[in-house]
Amino acid sequence: MRPAFTETEFSIVRFDGDKERARKVYEGFQPLLAEDIAETILFVATRPPHVTISDVVIYPTAQSDFHLVNRKS
Repeated sequence: MRPAFTETEFSIVRFDGDKERARKVYEGFQPLLAEDIAETILFVATRPPHVTISDVVIYPTAQSDFHLVNRKS
């Protein structure tokens, strides 16, 4: 699974506990939430035995590529 911008505590850790700086990462758009990823994992894990899901790519609506995000000002 390769989720894109997903709001988790990772940004807080990434910026050494600076919550304001971490919040700015997601400013101007609605990122994915941990719940979005968890629901997808549950879906994949509960497919019948004859189904193989080999890859999942999830982007929030505002993100069209890994680095391209449509942020509202």
